[in-house]
Amino acid sequence: MDTTPVLIRTTRDGRRVEVVGGWVCLDGRPEAQELVALDEHPNRKAVLEVCPDASHMAGRLPLTLAEASVAQAALRQAQDRFDGSPAAVRERLRQVVWQRSALDHGVD
Repeated sequence: MDTTPVLIRTTRDGRRVEVVGGWVCLDGRPEAQELVALDEHPNRKAVLEVCPDASHMAGRLPLTLAEASVAQAALRQAQDRFDGSPAAVRERLRQVVWQRSALDHGVD
């Protein structure tokens, strides 16, 4: 998997928000593997009070529509690169099983 960072933006305090290897990262630390539209976010009202231009969330990071578009494209590109090695297949299977278990038990 390509781990070339795709810069989304730099925060006011100088930290980089990037997509690296299928993760949205803040200062090199993973935050989220997917974006949530603000309309579907449980804390939508609070987010909009702080960031009125936000349209999506990546973990705890609010993103504007333009930033979300760049991030989603980079996440999709990382996901589209299929690694057929046994280790990669096991990891994908582990993630799917975990997601299914979380859905079955009402955990986000």
